Amino acid sequence: MLEAAWLICAFPLAGFVLLIVLGRRIGEPLAGWLASAAMTGAFASSIAMFFALMSRDEADRRFVVTLFEWIPAGDFTVDAGLLIDPLSVTMALFVTGVGTVIHVYAIGYMHGDGDFAKFFTYLNLFAFSMLVLVLGDNLALTFLGWEGVGACSYLLISFWFSDEANAAAGKKAFITNRVGDWGFMLAIFWCFAALGSVRYLDLFGRADSLSSSTATVIVILLFVAAAGKSAQLPLYIWLPDAMAGPTPVSALIHAATMVTAGVYLLVRVNPVIAVADSWAPELIAWVGVGTALFAAGAAMAQNDIKKVLAYSTISQLGYMMLAVGSGAYVAAIFHMITHAFFKALLFLGAGSVIHAMHHRQDMRGYGALRAVMPITAGTFIVGWLAIAGVPPFAGFWSKDEILAHAWDHSPALWIVGIITAVLTAFYMSRLVFMTFFGSARYESADKPHEMSPLMTTPLVVLAGAAAVAGFINLPFSSDLHFLGAWLEPSLFGNEAHLSSGATTQWLLALLSIAGAALGIIVAVAVYLRQQLPAQLFEPSAAARAFYVDELWTRFVGGPGRKSFEAVAAFDSNVVDGAVNGVGRSVRATAAVMRRAQSGFVRSYALLTAAGALALLIWFILRASV
Repeated sequence: MLEAAWLICAFPLAGFVLLIVLGRRIGEPLAGWLASAAMTGAFASSIAMFFALMSRDEADRRFVVTLFEWIPAGDFTVDAGLLIDPLSVTMALFVTGVGTVIHVYAIGYMHGDGDFAKFFTYLNLFAFSMLVLVLGDNLALTFLGWEGVGACSYLLISFWFSDEANAAAGKKAFITNRVGDWGFMLAIFWCFAALGSVRYLDLFGRADSLSSSTATVIVILLFVAAAGKSAQLPLYIWLPDAMAGPTPVSALIHAATMVTAGVYLLVRVNPVIAVADSWAPELIAWVGVGTALFAAGAAMAQNDIKKVLAYSTISQLGYMMLAVGSGAYVAAIFHMITHAFFKALLFLGAGSVIHAMHHRQDMRGYGALRAVMPITAGTFIVGWLAIAGVPPFAGFWSKDEILAHAWDHSPALWIVGIITAVLTAFYMSRLVFMTFFGSARYESADKPHEMSPLMTTPLVVLAGAAAVAGFINLPFSSDLHFLGAWLEPSLFGNEAHLSSGATTQWLLALLSIAGAALGIIVAVAVYLRQQLPAQLFEPSAAARAFYVDELWTRFVGGPGRKSFEAVAAFDSNVVDGAVNGVGRSVRATAAVMRRAQSGFVRSYALLTAAGALALLIWFILRASV
């Protein structure tokens, strides 16, 4: 069964190829159903791989399927192979599962679009690239998938490129991610220099042979890569603008797949993090929690419904990085899974609202939509309660586990994390109240209505998952740590274990619930009862994301551009000048010497005679001396 793991990647690749050939011919909606069928096949294959692994002993749950020799170059050889283990199969399950639901939703959302077939072609290629990323058995193959999702994100974010803002958003995402890719490439080079291999199995087996300084360099370079892909400070700036793409793109890329790639990469190399200096994971934890707090603050004052969810995604990714830095790898993957469900639900719910409101995204023009969109409102509320950390919804369990590990690692990290949790409950309540409650602030002529079953059924499926997914790793007993036990072979004993007692953990959980309640109660007072002025909680600095994006723009357009031009001038005049100068000097010398080559035999005979005479005179003089 495990030998057929290649089918997971083969289905979306086949869908991509068929859509290139037949997409325009079969048109809407068959192109969408073909792409969805390809994702369904990948999901079914992932389920088969899961049960195949489950049937093996825990110590034997690691299998490599070698497809062919990819790069033969002297001592450097790389196979195209798939690593099937609990971590990669877990990633494949929710990438294909949530991806299938989003594909089906997109059939309804993209109805009537002139490039309907092209959109699904890109979606299948994106899914294939993401699966190569998570299933690749070496860093080079992971990097191939990494670049693939980057290219596809550019194509999908700027899908409606006739709007200049959309085209600019795609370019911004592409360029920002190149910074992270630089870190990934250097990490690959460093691994090969240190170990002579980039295969994960070699990395796992020989990580202990790395010096702490070498391991630290590799971890920091991979963290740079993760910061670009998973939108951490200061490289988060591409993700809010990426909301320019169609909403299914936002749900697929910015909830369940691409943005989680950085977190996956760091969890995958946990044996290297274990060898690195302690300040490296500490840096990851603090950047993560700082990003979470920063993005939560920015989300409080956004009026574009998708921008709120974008900053929310950045914040939740910060929580995952906090977990990685705290050594809580299971908690990081746990939150990644629950986040995939509730954030995909929230994005698709927002897409339904935007569709019903004739593509207007400003929440100040919404209100009371629960009366006319009951299914969207009901499922969206489930997603809200999950992300706000209200038990028993999924987000409470995963976020609480991260906060518990943060407390164990450093109470300061926990304080920042719990403040972020309060802000999360507040800004998500603000979004829900402004959109679905209160009085209608739209024109009666707009006539919003519930979407078709093609768009509401995926919402119901995701709402169910967001409600119950937390039960895969309950904290009450080790017997209930299903996810933790499943992932154990992929963590090599590097998972941090809570040292605080049961009383402390219960107290932390109660404080987490109280924080969520506080955020919701304040939002009720501000946006439903108008007992507090909204301006107090929507500072202009937050609305402009604390000016970070603007500072980046000013730097790149001002001193940054001049610096880049200076570097280019140095390269052109000094580096290239030195190389060209050597060439010119050789050419000038050759031009002078060429005159001695007349082509006349008599000239060469005269020169030979002169040379012989000179040698004779030299020998006579030497003899006389």
